[in-house]
Amino acid sequence: MGVPAPRSARRVRADAQRNIDALVAAAREIFAESGLDAPVREIAARAGVGPATLYRHFPERSDLATAVFRREVDACAAAATTLAVAHEPFDALVRWVHELTRFLGGMRGLAAAVHSGDPAFGALPSYFRERFEPALRTLLTAASEAGRVRSDIEPGELLMALKQLCSSGDREANERMVALLVDGLRREATRGPAS
Repeated sequence: MGVPAPRSARRVRADAQRNIDALVAAAREIFAESGLDAPVREIAARAGVGPATLYRHFPERSDLATAVFRREVDACAAAATTLAVAHEPFDALVRWVHELTRFLGGMRGLAAAVHSGDPAFGALPSYFRERFEPALRTLLTAASEAGRVRSDIEPGELLMALKQLCSSGDREANERMVALLVDGLRREATRGPAS
């Protein structure tokens, strides 16, 4: 008898995948509403499954939080490609920056957990960078080539600035601060005062 495949390599049945998707979606909503310490029973109930099903797929709360974070990061990163196809370069960049702002502002409690030193969340900061830096680099390059933004902007620095700006938890304030930051990206912002 062979060794069973690792859990991550096993094929998931369609009904099990539906349960996983429902749990991640419910956890995303509840984490946004109540924070990362929301009751597990509430997440299971909203997903339409029992607590045993939740624990079968996500034995630790950190497993569920990580799944939510990764799914949200993937969706936000994919939006960059969609926006780049549908809009001119600067508009696509601005729209994606605001999409990222909503993502960062909506991950209540998760940001603190990611930076808590808990080894369960250790890989998430690099996952964030690996997915978002290329997406942002593509948008910045296109906007720069179109003559709309400065050419000296590093994606990692801009991501760090956005994370800092969105740490207040106040969505309206986040949007205002990000609008100011976006104005600073414009190519015209590099010009000195008129003499």
